[in-house]
Amino acid sequence: MKREEPEIYEYLRHKKKFPGVWCAGCGIGIVLGSIIRAIDHLHISKDDVAMISGIGCSGRMSVYVDFNTMHTTHGRALAFATGLKMARPGMHVLVVMGDGDALAIGGNHFIHAARRNIDLTAIVINNNIYGMTGGQYSPTTPQGALATTAPFRNIERPFSTCDLAMAAGASYVARSTVYHARELERLIERGMRKAGFAVIEAMSYCHTTFGKLNRTGSPVDMMRSLQENSVSLAAAAKLEDAEKKNKIIRGVLADHDLPEYTAEYAKIIEDAQAAAGSNVAAAQPERDARLASAQKRRVREEV
Repeated sequence: MKREEPEIYEYLRHKKKFPGVWCAGCGIGIVLGSIIRAIDHLHISKDDVAMISGIGCSGRMSVYVDFNTMHTTHGRALAFATGLKMARPGMHVLVVMGDGDALAIGGNHFIHAARRNIDLTAIVINNNIYGMTGGQYSPTTPQGALATTAPFRNIERPFSTCDLAMAAGASYVARSTVYHARELERLIERGMRKAGFAVIEAMSYCHTTFGKLNRTGSPVDMMRSLQENSVSLAAAAKLEDAEKKNKIIRGVLADHDLPEYTAEYAKIIEDAQAAAGSNVAAAQPERDARLASAQKRRVREEV
């Protein structure tokens, strides 16, 4: 049976906000569509979903969706999201970030959110550059690529978003591309089901800055490149290391059942309350004795 498409405007603030701020042909809108379909499949009330974003092209996504939202400061989306999750542990909290937002100024928050394994779904839209602020090179810009702050080439080795997430302790790590929109949707849905820190890297492109500087062509050309230069995890297992070197490997890269931070914190609260109750019970006889003694003194003084 053919699956019905969700009524997309049900999940958006108002259709008059569109077309959005993103450049025509940008992949961020595809990520937005994948998120909406994943939430629709999960049948989660919009009131039980929060989307937190930082600064950058991807940061504008929280402006459009009809969820609980926060458009926060650069690199601090995970910090805001952690506070929200601690206050409202039952809420489904999505954190949408770009590669610069998540891994440069936000890098420390990223590794510690993974280390804590707090139940957040972090979606890192990786276009290998700072798109909104002028085309500076980012932590994921390929070695040898051009950027406005690297006009002769970038000499720094790039971060692997997923390797970093796995090394820091995330319970779920996956990667897809904006070409593989349905696959991306399934990976996001699975990440939202996971109790723990889930990272989904959405490989995208920025034709306006990265593409123009590096002469990679139109949005269609860059989309086609994502198709041609990516392989599934199963297909990658059959390749030699040299063949995998420049390939985007798609799929679920890590999926572990680990203690989740807010659940463990709730146990600490219960233990503290139990200990406080025990202390109250133990101290009661002494308080009763002091009260009786004080009452006797008052009687003597009145006599």
